[in-house]
Amino acid sequence: MPHPSAPDHSAPDPSEPGSSAPDPSEPGPELRAELVQAALVAIGVAVSGVLLGLVWLWLAPRVPLVWIGDGIYPKDAEGEQAMGADGVFTLWALAFGAVSAAVVFWFFRRGGIALVVGLAIGGVLASVIAWRLGVWLGPAADIKAHAKDVGRNVTFDAPLKLGAKGALLAWSFAAMAVHLGLTALFGPRDEEPAQPAG
Repeated sequence: MPHPSAPDHSAPDPSEPGSSAPDPSEPGPELRAELVQAALVAIGVAVSGVLLGLVWLWLAPRVPLVWIGDGIYPKDAEGEQAMGADGVFTLWALAFGAVSAAVVFWFFRRGGIALVVGLAIGGVLASVIAWRLGVWLGPAADIKAHAKDVGRNVTFDAPLKLGAKGALLAWSFAAMAVHLGLTALFGPRDEEPAQPAG
């Protein structure tokens, strides 16, 4: 009567502590590399928001105010400077988003959802940094104190404001659109399977 074969103990048991079997829950090296690249892209784009803030501060039209009687009023009641500040921020955010996407694509020479996510997150952070920096470096936020400093009937600039908060998404939208477009046009193509000889 044949004896049953003895169990093979040479194969490592994945349940043992010393087992080197890969954990399916852990990301592979390629995924980890993509996540690192996406994090670097997000940080780099966010830091460049400082430049957008300086450009916005420099180019945004000012809203002139004047202290008359017991109140502070716009010097030009029909002026559109406030809307102009939003427009300047949005247009430059779109431009910065397009340039950042082109730089990222040129540097990595490929697409990937991780890079797009990094661009999107970095774009939002950059826009928030630019907005807060422009407000901080702009005219004083305390209008009453500023009016008392300059005196009555003297024109002074209102604080820099971003009325349309949707402008904070302009950078991300432009970056994602441009990067996806460049990937579709110039990204690596998947090799077509060879046709069987007929």
